[in-house]
Amino acid sequence: MAYWLFKSEPNTWGWDHQVAKGSQGEEWDGVRNYQARNFMRAMKCGDLGFFYHSVNEKQIVGIIEICAEIHPDSTDTTGKWECVDIKAIKAVKSPVTLDACKNEPGLENMALINNSRLSVQPVTENEWAIVCRMAGIDF
Repeated sequence: MAYWLFKSEPNTWGWDHQVAKGSQGEEWDGVRNYQARNFMRAMKCGDLGFFYHSVNEKQIVGIIEICAEIHPDSTDTTGKWECVDIKAIKAVKSPVTLDACKNEPGLENMALINNSRLSVQPVTENEWAIVCRMAGIDF
C-alpha cells in the first residue's frame, strides 16, 4: 500500500464536499501538473491519503482512499490529463496544521513541507504513522 496527500482549497472542494460523495467517491480532476499526474498514475485502489485544506486553513482534515485508478480527466478537452477517484474514509480527530508538521521530528523531509505547492504528493509510511498519531487516529 502507498500513501498520498491531496490538497484542495476548502471553498472550492472541501472535506464536506468529499464526504457528501459517499462510497462512490469523486474524480480528482483539474490537476494540470505533470509531476502530480505521474503520482496519480502510480496509485492503486486501496491506497490511502490525507485530505488537506490549503490556502487559509493549511491543515490535514481527513483520510481518503483511492477508489478508481488512473483514467482520463473528464474536465480535460485535450486528452492529455488523467486522474484518479477518491472517497472519504474518516475525518481526523484533530486537524494537523502545516506549522505542526514543520515542527514535528520525522517530518522534515515530507513533500508537504518541501514542495508545498504540489497538489498531489507522496507520503512515506513513517510520515503517515507520525501524522496519524498527531491527528489522533489509528491506521
